[in-house]
Amino acid sequence: MSETSARAAFSRVRRLLTARNLIAAGFALGRLGVLIGVAYTILFPLLAKVSSSFMAEVDIFDKTVNWIPKHFTLNNYRNAIKYMNYSQAFLNSLGLTLGLSLLQLASCSVVGYGLARFFFRGREILFGAVIFTLVVPPQMIMIPLYLNFRYFDFFGLAKSLELNLLGTYWPLVLMGTTAMGVKNGLFVYIMRQYFRGMPRDLEEAAYIDGAGAFRAFFSVMLPGAMPALIVVFLFAFVWQWNDYFFVNIFAGSRELLPNALAELAGRYSRDLSIAGSEYVPRAHRSLLNNAGSLLLIAPLVILYIALQRYFIESVERTGLVG
Repeated sequence: MSETSARAAFSRVRRLLTARNLIAAGFALGRLGVLIGVAYTILFPLLAKVSSSFMAEVDIFDKTVNWIPKHFTLNNYRNAIKYMNYSQAFLNSLGLTLGLSLLQLASCSVVGYGLARFFFRGREILFGAVIFTLVVPPQMIMIPLYLNFRYFDFFGLAKSLELNLLGTYWPLVLMGTTAMGVKNGLFVYIMRQYFRGMPRDLEEAAYIDGAGAFRAFFSVMLPGAMPALIVVFLFAFVWQWNDYFFVNIFAGSRELLPNALAELAGRYSRDLSIAGSEYVPRAHRSLLNNAGSLLLIAPLVILYIALQRYFIESVERTGLVG
C-alpha cells in the first residue's frame, strides 16, 4: 500500500470516528435534556413550596418577588407547628406508620413466599387476584370495608359478637396483618418475584438438615431476601405515612400528621376569629399549607437521605423498574 493510500484510509477512519463521536455526543445531550426536563417537572412544585413557605403575605402580591422573598419570615412554620400540634402528631404518625409497615412487611413476605414456592390448586388465580388489587381504586371497596369494621364479627367466625372497630387503629392493624393494607398487592408481587429467583438448593439443603417449611423460610430464605425486604419496608413506610384516605375513614379524627395538615388552615382561621379577626386571606392559608406540607414530608426526606445507598442497591438487586 502506497503512502497516499494509507493517508486516505487514515483520513476516512478519522472522519468515521468523528461522526460517531458527534452522534454519541448528540444522544448524550438529548438524554441530558430529557433528564433536566423530568427533574424540573418533579422539583419545580417542591421548590415553589420551599420558597413561598418563607414569604410574608405581602410577598405573594408583589410581582417583583419570584423565588427569593423580600420579607423573609419563619412565622409560617411557627404557626404550622403550633396549629398542627406537630410534636404529638409526629410521634403518633411515627408509631402508627412504623408498626403498620412492619406488619405489612411480615404478612406480604409470608404471602409472597407461599405464592412463589408452594404449588396448590388455584395458585395462579389467587396471584392474579393479588395483582388485580393494584388497579382497583380504594373508593370502590370503601363501603364494604367500612361496614365490615363497623359490624366486625371476626371474619364471620363469631356472628353473634359484632364489634365496632371504627375510631380505633384496629382496622388498620388487621388490614396490615392480613396483607390487605395500603398497596400490599405490589409488596406481595415484589416478594414473590424475588423468592422465585432464589435457588431451590438453599431450601433443599435446609430440608436435608431437618428443617421444616417455616424454619427454612425464617432461617434461610428470609435473610437472603434482605434487598426486597428493604424496598418493601421503605415503600410501605412512605405510603402509610402519607395515607389520609384509610386513616380518616377508620381512625377518625386521631392526631396524625395528614389529618393535622388537612385541618391546619381551619384551626388557624378559628383561632383568629376568636381573637376578633373575621377573615383570613386565601394567600395566607396557602403559605401555611405550604409550610405544613414541608413539615409533613421532611421526615421522609431525612429517611431517604439516611437510607439512600441501601435503597438504590436494593432496587437494583430486586430488578424493580418503572
